[in-house]
Amino acid sequence: MSRDPKYDILFEPLKIGPVTAPNRFYQVPHCCGMGYMRPQMMASMRGIKAEGGWGVVCTEYCSIHPSSDDMPFPHASIWDKGDIKNLRLMTDAVHAHGSLAGIELWHGGQSSANLYTRRQAISASSRPNDALVGMPLQTQAMTKDDIAELRKWHRAAAQRAIEAGFDIVYVYTNHGYLLNNFLSAEWNRRDDEYGGSPANRVRLIREIIEDTLEVVSGRCAVAVRYSIPAVPHQDPDDLVGMFSQIAELPDLWDITVTDYALEMGTARFVQEASNQLAVAKIKSLTSKPVVSVGRFTSPDTMLKQITSGTQDFIGAARPSIADPFLPNKIKHGRPDDIRECIGCNVCYAHDSLNAPIRCTQNPTMGEEWRRGWHPERIAKKHADESVLVIGSGPAGLEAACALGQRGYAVILAEAERELGGRINQESSLPGMSEVARVRDWRLGQLAKMDNVDIYPSSLLDAEAILELSPTHVFVATGAHWRTDGVGRHSASPFDGFQDHTVVSVEDIMCGEIPDGRAIVYDDDHYCMGNLLALKLRQCAIAVTLITPASLVGGWHSYTDDQPAVMRQLIDAGIDIVCNRGLLSWQDATAQLECVFTGSVSTIEAEYLVPVTSRIANDSLWHALQPFAERFKTLQRIGDCAAPGLIAHAVYAGHQAARELGATPSQPDDNRRERKVTELKIVTP
Repeated sequence: MSRDPKYDILFEPLKIGPVTAPNRFYQVPHCCGMGYMRPQMMASMRGIKAEGGWGVVCTEYCSIHPSSDDMPFPHASIWDKGDIKNLRLMTDAVHAHGSLAGIELWHGGQSSANLYTRRQAISASSRPNDALVGMPLQTQAMTKDDIAELRKWHRAAAQRAIEAGFDIVYVYTNHGYLLNNFLSAEWNRRDDEYGGSPANRVRLIREIIEDTLEVVSGRCAVAVRYSIPAVPHQDPDDLVGMFSQIAELPDLWDITVTDYALEMGTARFVQEASNQLAVAKIKSLTSKPVVSVGRFTSPDTMLKQITSGTQDFIGAARPSIADPFLPNKIKHGRPDDIRECIGCNVCYAHDSLNAPIRCTQNPTMGEEWRRGWHPERIAKKHADESVLVIGSGPAGLEAACALGQRGYAVILAEAERELGGRINQESSLPGMSEVARVRDWRLGQLAKMDNVDIYPSSLLDAEAILELSPTHVFVATGAHWRTDGVGRHSASPFDGFQDHTVVSVEDIMCGEIPDGRAIVYDDDHYCMGNLLALKLRQCAIAVTLITPASLVGGWHSYTDDQPAVMRQLIDAGIDIVCNRGLLSWQDATAQLECVFTGSVSTIEAEYLVPVTSRIANDSLWHALQPFAERFKTLQRIGDCAAPGLIAHAVYAGHQAARELGATPSQPDDNRRERKVTELKIVTP
């Protein structure tokens, strides 16, 4: 198919100093949880993006020196020749598809604890180290000799970047890292030529940009990552003014906003293209090309960024994770096939957990090298055999899609009238509408497959399944929320859980909301408890949110929106009670126990909504066990096997479809990156 000509401008080659990008699609530096420990995994993942049409593909943050060690978080490094060899894997993979490779040179400053190298962390001024929460450690204030050393480290890293084959070398000045420490009037308390006035605070950045330009000497481009406030006139540090002093120095500007919660916000709080006011301000101050992110998923929104003059490149991190082939799908007239990012930050969460990133929409993300999975290609069916998928939640839809793509004859049966399972209810909760994209993309793909038959309103029992006589059966019947309080805090039900005023999560999601005050008891610690509390408040219900944890929705800390969740709850007028476990519910009274002291207190309400854990809907799978020999495959997938995130269910459905008929020689879970050399014990 040919693309709409209006998108032609997105595919124009564009010069970045001495190099030329083949188009305007630019995967900006983003964390991936792989780093120097998993170079083959990282190279394969970045190479897939180049294959998918991203004209520029960059690394994650790449340490220039052992004094910038971010352990336990996985990061790239370019300390020595071994790093050059590892990074060459990535540049080769990117260049194989005609794209440019960029490297983000990084020094963490006060954000590096140096737990591995045990080097003293350095910063513009001595201040508490903020690498890990509450770590009792301060940074060393840099002397002018230290600054001279830093410049040498950066120059040496730039030279190694050239040897590794990079086309774009970054100077990284934001996100609270070392160079950003110098820009900040709050953090930089120096009284020499590197502190005080804006001209002094920007001096080191100017020097390092000039150093880098000298080192690369026209062999590659120099980019600078820089941030200004989302509302440019609210600029206490005069970041816009400092930018004006260096606006024409580098070959490209990569612009973010100073509020990371806006730059990387979840879809619940931040919509597509929310920060472009700041980007447009920077664009008006420089003649050099500008790239920025905005969680762009709509081709028309991308087009508007270019035609309005807001920016020159379409920057992306999360959209390139959700769909590495996004550019090619626009190029070839297939925009409806784009897997749109849902802004859940599951990718970011797993990097925060020191693990390779994954994606709710794209189950192949992070598995390109380990399992050999490609986001657009999958092995054809191993035999002319039929497959029955029972349940059309995220696991069932993904399994049916991947099996259909492989060419199997697939029947997808759903008990409800509407397809989508848990997605239907969860996407209706406050701020969660983009979750529906998980359902809608898969329904769109299934609609194109003649080999997949879909039967809604079809509640199957064991007898009906035996009558159908499929060769393979995948049971994806989901899970339901418990109402007895069993969860992390308590392995036993609370007294009074059978009372009719104990209301289920599903009832609230479906709009069956009783009158009167409500207690939401959250022992799930992610989004469901706080979303239900907000839904109740929208119905003018007085709500008390109780949790045995010290923090509401603690897992939001990994998706980086926990402070936003708290602000939303407080602004909604929801009472919050932490560190209290639920003992009993009787006579419209919740009896609570302090998790530290055991002291007992009570709170009254008309009804109680426990949000604790879930029970798999696996009765059909158990009913089929006596007949298991009648099928070549009888497998539970998704929440029916182990309740989890939507991302887990999608992955499980995809894995089941991929592995049907697979041979043992294919990559599997055991594949790890490890270099074994001659072992020699050195005695101190």
